[in-house]
Amino acid sequence: MSSAIPEIPNGSVTSPRGFTAAAAHAGLKTDGTPDVALLVSSTSCATAGVFTKNALRAAPVVYDADLLSERPGRMRAVAMNARIANACTGADGLAAARAMAQAAEQAAGLPPRTALVLSTGVIGVPLPVAQIAEGLRTAAAGLTAEGGVDAARAIMTTDTRPKHHAVRFETPAGMITVGGIAKGAGMIHPDMATLLAVLTTDAVGEPALLQPVFRRVVDRTFNAISVDGDTSTNDTALLLANGAAGIDPARDGALARQFEDAVLAVARTLALAIVTDGEGASKLVEIQVVGAVSEASARDVGRAIARSTLVKTAIYGADPNWGRILAAAGAAGVALAVDRLTLEAAEDGEWLTLAAGGATAHPDAARARAIFQQKTIRLRIDLGLGRAEAVVWTCDLTPDYVRINADYTS
Repeated sequence: MSSAIPEIPNGSVTSPRGFTAAAAHAGLKTDGTPDVALLVSSTSCATAGVFTKNALRAAPVVYDADLLSERPGRMRAVAMNARIANACTGADGLAAARAMAQAAEQAAGLPPRTALVLSTGVIGVPLPVAQIAEGLRTAAAGLTAEGGVDAARAIMTTDTRPKHHAVRFETPAGMITVGGIAKGAGMIHPDMATLLAVLTTDAVGEPALLQPVFRRVVDRTFNAISVDGDTSTNDTALLLANGAAGIDPARDGALARQFEDAVLAVARTLALAIVTDGEGASKLVEIQVVGAVSEASARDVGRAIARSTLVKTAIYGADPNWGRILAAAGAAGVALAVDRLTLEAAEDGEWLTLAAGGATAHPDAARARAIFQQKTIRLRIDLGLGRAEAVVWTCDLTPDYVRINADYTS
């Protein structure tokens, strides 16, 4: 980002003007906590969406992608549920997604085909539409401009805390706000977005201009995190712009860049919150890949390291096994010059060289282990091939990850 953008304390998806939200319990979660959420805009929104590349796309993904291709400038709401993904549910699942959208539109008094739907949870279970519709009616009756944090809580599954953030910056014509919520802790290795993320702004936008901005942001945030190497059937990220601020960033180059920085700031915070909250995670790992021929190839190398089970277990055990890291980089499918590879790890702002020329640099063993014992570990791999770079984030793999996922449906 070009400059720091002021954060809004306890900000969320309803921090931008014209957005309200609420959550309700529909009986999907057994502990009685909210499991359904509804986000509504006072006016139509230009909307950008990025969806999973998993071939088994869940019904909500199919429904939303089709709706956005038809009317990307007319969205008014997003209906969300936890606990049941409505994935691998066939034609009945698509009908259920459509019914869920209609229930949200009716509950909020909106025109037909103006609501998007997001679902997360167990795959292969039919969506209980009647229960969710009742929950959406309850939520619609309680919509407020403070309801964004409640919505973030409602869509949690194995998350241990809600994920929400917002920023606001000044322009010559007034203030622009960007906010968002997200959920995710496991089944995270996005190939487009992350489990569920909804960003909003009161800036004016056109779908054709918002989409490339959001795609760039997603690639540098939600597509740059990995918890376990699994890409979900339900991965969806949305950006809704309702224009309530009356300011169009696209009319000025500098303002357009500032707006993209603001969207990036919110998405990055949400993405890091997801990977930090990875199922059973105890450490955050930042992987900087520099010296690449392209940003895409740098990201591919970073993602290969981030999804390596051997790297992640070494991180958990505070084992500075640099060979695993280079081996993972070599499996990325990117052409590398082994004799140009350098691998470093950071300690108090200083870099310790673990490997150079693709071979050991004979680092001080005690110092290397101390670095890998930190709660936040920074790695930098220089490919020595060009000037492009990228950053990817991951977490360690702990016994708790196995425990959580061994009994997920029970």
